[in-house]
Amino acid sequence: MIEPARPTTDRAVLEANGVEKTYRRGLWPASRRTPVLNGVDLTLAPGEVVGLVGENGSGKSTLMKILVGALAADAGTVTRSGRLGYCPQEPIIYERLTCDEHFELFGRAYRLPQEAERRSRKDIYASLDFERYAATRADQLSGGTLSKLNLGLALLADPEVLLLDEPYAGFDFDTYLKFWDLVGQRRQAGRSVLIISHFVTDQERFDRVVQLRDGRAVPR
Repeated sequence: MIEPARPTTDRAVLEANGVEKTYRRGLWPASRRTPVLNGVDLTLAPGEVVGLVGENGSGKSTLMKILVGALAADAGTVTRSGRLGYCPQEPIIYERLTCDEHFELFGRAYRLPQEAERRSRKDIYASLDFERYAATRADQLSGGTLSKLNLGLALLADPEVLLLDEPYAGFDFDTYLKFWDLVGQRRQAGRSVLIISHFVTDQERFDRVVQLRDGRAVPR
């Protein structure tokens, strides 16, 4: 059960200003630097659901890693407020651990009280319908169930800001609808969600959609 967030102001819970990133391509001495992000400005307000779209190679995942602090920008600033939950495109999964063991491990990393972790885990299993795999090792899960676990780990600590990189890849339609139910609950509770996707089919589910084009974020 998601408890309502404390009263918030209109101040952004996540804000990127002038973010730049380049990568070196090719072998020395013929290598050259290729810009990926060229002054990205992006804000996320309390209770807002924002989509970030762009072509392959446009820098979406690079920007997401910078937003969560997993990658340093070459220039620009990122300001964060509150706890972040991050669902990467490639799941951070330990093959020999069961789903339950993943939640226990991440709960300790988040410094959650044991009872709070168990309660959150139970809610996540019910919301995404995979409790029957609680004792199943990750290397025995299907791709769709791995995606559920990946999302569930990001949700475990009930973060104020949820950053999701292609979160519903591998979901069937029923799970896709369950995903949007979860997003709606978070919006109602004043939580914020940023979703990266190659394309947006249900634009009405978002408050805003932003496109990465030529290294910049532009309204769509």
